[in-house]
Amino acid sequence: MLEYVKTILTKVSFDKRLFEKELKKALNLLMATEMEEFRDWCYRNFSGRYEPVLNKYFIAYA
Repeated sequence: MLEYVKTILTKVSFDKRLFEKELKKALNLLMATEMEEFRDWCYRNFSGRYEPVLNKYFIAYA
């Protein structure tokens, strides 16, 4: 599931609204054991463009 949500986020990263919607869904799909890796991947790939969105959702999972 982790690779699937990574693919989806990469494909929708052109649109902030879609990105946020898919990020929210991804957080509900992933297991707790995958969350840290997913968070790190998101920040590595999208923090330049979507850091406020990432902070909004990952603060709850910190």
